[in-house]
Amino acid sequence: MECTETTDGLSRMYKVKVPASELKSKLDAKIEEMRPQMRLKGFRPGKVPASHVRKMFGKSIMGEVVETAMKESSEKAIADANVRPASQPDMHMESDMEAVLDGKEDLSYHMHVDVMPDFEPTDVTKLKIERPVAEVEDEALTEALDQVAENNQKYEPRGKTAKSREGDAVVIDFVGKIDGEPFEGGAAEGHTLVLGSNSFIPGFEDQLVGTKAGEEKDVEVTFPENYQADHLAGKAAVFEVKVNEVRAPKKPDVDEEFAKGLGVESLEELKNLVKGQLQQELDGASRSKAKRNLLDALDEKHDFELPPKMVEMEFDQIWQQLQAEMDAGRVSDDDKDKSEDELKEEYRKIAERRVRLGLVLAEIGRLQDIKISEQEVQQSLIREAQRFPGQERQVLEFFQSNPNAMAQLRAPIYEDKVVDYLLETVKVTDKTVSREELLAEDDE
Repeated sequence: MECTETTDGLSRMYKVKVPASELKSKLDAKIEEMRPQMRLKGFRPGKVPASHVRKMFGKSIMGEVVETAMKESSEKAIADANVRPASQPDMHMESDMEAVLDGKEDLSYHMHVDVMPDFEPTDVTKLKIERPVAEVEDEALTEALDQVAENNQKYEPRGKTAKSREGDAVVIDFVGKIDGEPFEGGAAEGHTLVLGSNSFIPGFEDQLVGTKAGEEKDVEVTFPENYQADHLAGKAAVFEVKVNEVRAPKKPDVDEEFAKGLGVESLEELKNLVKGQLQQELDGASRSKAKRNLLDALDEKHDFELPPKMVEMEFDQIWQQLQAEMDAGRVSDDDKDKSEDELKEEYRKIAERRVRLGLVLAEIGRLQDIKISEQEVQQSLIREAQRFPGQERQVLEFFQSNPNAMAQLRAPIYEDKVVDYLLETVKVTDKTVSREELLAEDDE
């Protein structure tokens, strides 16, 4: 193998040549490795002549040899250069591949690769950051308990002549008909429907507002074009509805009986559970703000050349997201009046910041020998699969067969571990703030 290197900042270009004679030797070795397992008609098992194997399968086997040769030679070129790649090599074939497969030409290619910059992370023990913190206030706890009560409200019968209002529950019998004929799945008895819940076809619940017990009413609706049952989609229907009862919502009192009804031992235990959930939310926001302050401090302390391909890939990803937001009409007030050139300049700086901080965190993690366990990866994989009920197996198989997807799954786990290490190492000053201030979105 021959290799020459061209340097341009953090970009490297390697020209590699693997002689045809070396490929032929690898082909011969591969054939000899395969022959003992080969079974071909007209030959005893394992006794197929090498010349016959070469004649029948030589080109396809040479394809495997060339693929392996490119992988091994590219890895050797990078290892011999004693550099750490910042991205996957971008390979470009120079040889005529047909001639290479026929053994008539050397394998020649060149590859572009960005390398990691050489820098020394700042002494993080000297960094100082502020961490906003907040405690759960009585008012917030009371509001949360009221919300729990509202989510668990019950319904009590109104008077027989009382008309239903939005938010009431009506107990109904109904039969749905299309062109005067009942359709499958369109009838029920004693069904409880909360008016305003939007759990029925659009327009159905609205027409029952103002009805009372014992009233019968024809409800006319049209099934949505995208309705899940194809045979009903887009069709007009009439539902013959009888209102059996009208019930008004009643929010329960937050007391011992209510707490026990939720399966906890006492009102005090319920308060502690809800307070714990609220505090968990505040602690998460506190860590998020501390991380932001930490990254700002790290960014201020580091200035080094960045691998251009990494920046370009990060920028492309950000720009695609921005374009999607623009197409959906979701543009921030700050971005509305900016030209495309101004936006690109601004978001390229964001891409550069992300790449720079990613490299800093990765280098700190490497120097501190921070690692993530397979158990942590599996837990994250399971959480990801649970986001797609009914498709868990497909999600697991996708990640397990896709190294790039697994790498994207590992990256935030690793980053969080490095950030945890840094928050324990830098000088952190807690600043007590209100819940509103802590949960407020950052300006940027």
